[in-house]
Amino acid sequence: MRAKGDQREPNPDHPQTPNELPVRSRKRKADVAIYLQDPDEVGAEMTKKKHRDPEGRSPGAHSTSPHRWISTPDQEEHQPLALINHGLRLYDFNNVFATPVHYAPLPVLCWASKDVVWNNMLEKDKTYTRDVHMMEKHPHLQPKMRAILLDWLMEVSEVYKLHRETYHLAQDYFDRFMATQRNVFKSTLQLIGITCLFIAAKVEEMYPPKVHQFVYVTDEACTEDELLSMEIIIMKELNWSLSPQTPISWLNVYMQVAYLKETEELLIPQYPQATFTQIAELLDLCLLDTRCFEFSNGILAASALFHFSSLELVENVSALKRVKVEECVRWMEPFAVALREMGRSPMKVFPGISADDMHNIQTHSPYLTWLEKAQSSQDGEENHPSLCPLPLGVLTPPLSSEKSDESVRLEPPALIGRARRLSPSHEVTH
Repeated sequence: MRAKGDQREPNPDHPQTPNELPVRSRKRKADVAIYLQDPDEVGAEMTKKKHRDPEGRSPGAHSTSPHRWISTPDQEEHQPLALINHGLRLYDFNNVFATPVHYAPLPVLCWASKDVVWNNMLEKDKTYTRDVHMMEKHPHLQPKMRAILLDWLMEVSEVYKLHRETYHLAQDYFDRFMATQRNVFKSTLQLIGITCLFIAAKVEEMYPPKVHQFVYVTDEACTEDELLSMEIIIMKELNWSLSPQTPISWLNVYMQVAYLKETEELLIPQYPQATFTQIAELLDLCLLDTRCFEFSNGILAASALFHFSSLELVENVSALKRVKVEECVRWMEPFAVALREMGRSPMKVFPGISADDMHNIQTHSPYLTWLEKAQSSQDGEENHPSLCPLPLGVLTPPLSSEKSDESVRLEPPALIGRARRLSPSHEVTH
């Protein structure tokens, strides 16, 4: 059936009918149709004139656009058209994308639009959310059990030299999976946790450990068949959504922007490894507390960075204002104090790992001891709120006249503690 008013003969080599109208899936933003809203009739008319038929002929006065294969009434003449990027090489879509919620602090990119990249990151932060009431769904579990399990997963990650991103992916999978379940017993926590790490290693690592290696560290608490069965269960419950923007990936972006110069490449790390490692430890400690569910991953990373810098720097690299990070900064203060009191130790060296990748390997420290101390301080602050002002320097950047080149750079306090070796038999299984 031809469109109303179209007097051209159908092309036998390229038959097109309403039933064959192409439908594009919305899997990737770069591949989907972009819908333009015409602001007025003039804009709609200009859009129509740019659409030519496949043979280069302009439609007649009584014919519709060749991109419309279904007849429409006259009153719908000025409805917006669906434009597909494919085949329209002369069109410039730089201004088509929506304005980001926050301005993009990224530098100009030669391989993509910085606004599009930043928007994708923000959308991921909104899509991959955690349930703040997750622990209420499991009356047999206590928040400390989750902390013990995650602490053990960090030990496993260090032993197998897994990257920080791998561990943070596993933590995200665990929390989101537990939010889909009810009445999980303590006896199955270790199986769920090690399976999440197994999935994360296959997603992130170039050479992930084998399944029997993950089973080995559980001290035969679970079998290979149980782990593989749990893998399918977890991925189905997560709806195969396995690529969140983790707190450590946000921190990597913030640090890179903070130290980047105009002549340097964004994808090549420029920041000090020791500083990144110490801020990552603060993140790891805070994420053991279930209250971290109240904040997005981007805010968690920005708040951790703030404890090593100033509000001005955080705003420049994250596009987040004071009102967005103030609550999280206050909540993190006891954790930062607990780490500072432990003193500083040198970065760990891993045989077989290149020097420029050493800071990306997940390390383990006495997090449970630090967590208990930080939570004790939090309890004291809740009992005496009047005695709990903002920490020194928090949300009060130096005056412009007082700043120097060093004040823009990050000056980390001493945070790194001593690590423990992996103990296959762990408390979480008892």
